[in-house]
Amino acid sequence: MASRILFVCLGNICRSPAAEGVFRALRPDLGVDSAGTAGWHVGKAPYAPMQDAARTRGIDLSDLRARQFCGADFHRFDLILAMDTQNRTAIEALRPGGAETPLRLFTDFAPGSGMDHVPDPYYTRDFDGALDLIDEAAHGLAAHLSR
Repeated sequence: MASRILFVCLGNICRSPAAEGVFRALRPDLGVDSAGTAGWHVGKAPYAPMQDAARTRGIDLSDLRARQFCGADFHRFDLILAMDTQNRTAIEALRPGGAETPLRLFTDFAPGSGMDHVPDPYYTRDFDGALDLIDEAAHGLAAHLSR
């Protein structure tokens, strides 16, 4: 069973920290973290509008800070979840030889959504819509891990 899970998006200021926050609220017994494939925001808190949208749902993201994904993450985590196919490709390109950690799309756990990625609210400005999908996928992931 996956006991250490990493959520990954592009900048690690919207989707992946939101997924980390939502999932750690659902499963505080598991180790969760988030990262971005790009290093633009390293050390910064999640984007304020995402924090505000999450806070209205009782999710506090204020303690999180952006970091960049690295190949060593394949050895630190049992499951890596990408928010979209572009980031999944970027993550896979950093896979060290012999690393067998599963890499999946987060939306694989929200099949009823009809979505193959979590749209980036930094660009779409739909923070609530992204959180709805993240919540659905987080519940699907929690159910999958409980099997």
